[in-house]
Amino acid sequence: MSDPGKVIVAVSFFATVTYIARLLVLRVLPTVGASRTESKVIVDDERMTRLEQAVEAIALEVERISEGQRFTTKLLSERAAADRLPVSPAPEPRRVTPH
Repeated sequence: MSDPGKVIVAVSFFATVTYIARLLVLRVLPTVGASRTESKVIVDDERMTRLEQAVEAIALEVERISEGQRFTTKLLSERAAADRLPVSPAPEPRRVTPH
């Protein structure tokens, strides 16, 4: 980029993009901060109880899934071990000779 015209265009482009991004951030952040302070989440005992029950149910389902994965892994490893067992060579075929 030895051409001064190209350098000026590139610098002005990135400066404009930076300025627009800064304006957007300054306009968006105050509204996000205001909405966080204005809306307070109220958690009563009933809601907390439902939340705890849901978390326990999810924990049970995850345990069932992991048990199924362990079982499947065990079956696949046993199957792979059985496939690797050496097979005895076939006996020599009999030859029928006339007497």
